[in-house]
Amino acid sequence: MEPGISDDVVLNLANQESALLLTNDKDFGELVFRLKRITSGIVLLRLAGLDSVEKADVVAQVVRQHAEELPVAFTVITPKTVRIRMLEIS
Repeated sequence: MEPGISDDVVLNLANQESALLLTNDKDFGELVFRLKRITSGIVLLRLAGLDSVEKADVVAQVVRQHAEELPVAFTVITPKTVRIRMLEIS
């Protein structure tokens, strides 16, 4: 996406495409939990310290293992943990 694009626009575009949103931006948690914005699933990457190949490997492994859960959840991936919080569907 373009630099400077608002989080609301990014979330709307992902929802229009029914796409899983992968991000490093913690602000999406506020949009989903505090502001109750609907989402097609968000994966927050907290993978500082890993190079791009290691990050891609970690994300690919999580997607393979949790493919069914990710579209209805807010997921946080760190180098050592995966936390999946199911979202309420209204």
